[in-house]
Amino acid sequence: MLPVPITALYAGILALLVTALGINVTAHRAKFGVMLGDGDKPQLRRMIRIDGNVVEYVPIGLLLMGLYELDGGLTLALHAAGIALIVGRLMFVPGMLNTDGPNPVRASGVTLTWITIAALAVLNLWRIR
Repeated sequence: MLPVPITALYAGILALLVTALGINVTAHRAKFGVMLGDGDKPQLRRMIRIDGNVVEYVPIGLLLMGLYELDGGLTLALHAAGIALIVGRLMFVPGMLNTDGPNPVRASGVTLTWITIAALAVLNLWRIR
């Protein structure tokens, strides 16, 4: 049995999202014939940033979840955090697919992700003895 089954569940789901976004970048690289960098293609640049942004935030969220779970954190808090990370990241993606400009869905997804990471940080700090 895994010592962090709840974190493992959300890590698996988020890993599928990361994989899908990586495949999306590769498909756009092939479409534009750009194998390194963004080839000064705005659409490819957006796809790279969508993937990069998810990769920047998901690991710290999962690390904090795993530490909290290992320390006996509340099951409900762990599920809430896992769901919030998924929803936050899924809101970010469509908010950036077609525009570089401001987008309320994108902003909401980013905010939800930040709040979740901050909440997990506080929960971990609270449990330090």
